[in-house]
Amino acid sequence: MKNSGSSEPGSRRSGAAIGAVERDTGLSKDTLRVWERRYGFPRPERDAFGERLYSVEDVAKLRVIKRLIDQGHRPGKIVELPVGDLQRLTESRPTARRTRQGGDALSMQTEPHPDLAPYIELMKAHRIDDLRRELVQAVMRLGLGHFVTSIVAPLNHRVGDAWARGYFEVFEEHLYTESVQVVLRNAINGVPTTRRRPRVLLTTFPQEPHGIGILMAEAILALEGCACVSLGTQTPVRDIVLAANAQQSDIVALSFSACLAPNPVLDGLAELRTRLPPATEIWAGGTSQVLYRRPPKDVHTFKTLETIAPALARWRAAHGPV
Repeated sequence: MKNSGSSEPGSRRSGAAIGAVERDTGLSKDTLRVWERRYGFPRPERDAFGERLYSVEDVAKLRVIKRLIDQGHRPGKIVELPVGDLQRLTESRPTARRTRQGGDALSMQTEPHPDLAPYIELMKAHRIDDLRRELVQAVMRLGLGHFVTSIVAPLNHRVGDAWARGYFEVFEEHLYTESVQVVLRNAINGVPTTRRRPRVLLTTFPQEPHGIGILMAEAILALEGCACVSLGTQTPVRDIVLAANAQQSDIVALSFSACLAPNPVLDGLAELRTRLPPATEIWAGGTSQVLYRRPPKDVHTFKTLETIAPALARWRAAHGPV
């Protein structure tokens, strides 16, 4: 088998420019140049003006590499592997570690439910209105809490698994994400508002764009009677602190997917801890494995949504009537 980084002379003359590859794969131009120097892949040819041109084969391999990196693999371990080995690697990882969307949620260990197939089929057929209608009906039928834990959490895993295997394109995953977020936001807005403590501020760090996890957590917290304020995704630490102080937050809750490197997770949480008042708790969840391998000091970590209610009971017992 010919290595995916090689080709016949001249075969890449009409290849993709580096800007197009960046847009297609999600890998920055700087990353592509660094890998070229460090690992010898990709190996673009040059056009008459000296600009890089990437073959179809190289772009396809870069897409697989990007998927694996989003799942937590290190570039140095995988960039030089043949594309066949990379494909097998995407299929060999356990679902809970493979899923990208599941990593965004606090529900890593939930197994996919067999009744999720219709949702997958609607999404693959791009019947987005029908998908959203089915999700809304599931909320009405099951209630918001059960919908989050028994439909959204396992569906995240199923979608992440399909994406990792190349069954879903990036745009299809984005359509799924937006659909679920719309349904969750509307359902959360239907939960009666409360001034009951704890007051919880929800967000993610910069470079963490995945928002389903924090919405799922907000749904559970709202149903438990918490006063929730969401900043959405990608909030700088300074602004999290300002918002927590302005809102008199008792808890700052953050979600981390596997696509965020370990150091930004740990460094950001350590900085946040030093800048927040000691009485303000930090809750962190998701499938960023560093949270559980190296639990940050004075940060409460959550692997599943089901552990939120006991943590709230602990908080309320410690703080008396609320």
